[in-house]
Amino acid sequence: MDARDYGRELSTAVVAFHEAVGARLGVTAVDQRALALIAGKGPMSAGELAKEINLTPGAVTGVADRLERAGLVRREPDPGDRRRVVISAIPGAFGQVFAGLGAAMGELTARYSPQEQQVVADWVARAVDVLKEQTRLLTEGRAPRGPDVT
Repeated sequence: MDARDYGRELSTAVVAFHEAVGARLGVTAVDQRALALIAGKGPMSAGELAKEINLTPGAVTGVADRLERAGLVRREPDPGDRRRVVISAIPGAFGQVFAGLGAAMGELTARYSPQEQQVVADWVARAVDVLKEQTRLLTEGRAPRGPDVT
């Protein structure tokens, strides 16, 4: 297998994992992405979240509804503007589903020296940057560069 094959296999495994999480919790991959943003950046309005994940505010309402039903977020009055509502992640609510993955990934990481872990971390960070750029290009309607590798 070459690097592209490993990359494709990793991508497929990540998507399958998130589909299983979604099936367990009753949320979509977009919902999970929204939750990750809210958990990472803190409470945000539906409009702010819509901009972050490139959805309409109406679509974000559906995302927030599903996440709230799943017990992963709550809607609260914005402390800075009581007329506005913000969406907040419920601490630890998502963690139970990811506990097994976290433990298994910890065991995997422990197999590598600190120097090897730095190389892997660098590769992952750069791969994330590449994915974000390619996502931006696709979202803007521009074709990503490079040969067709389907």
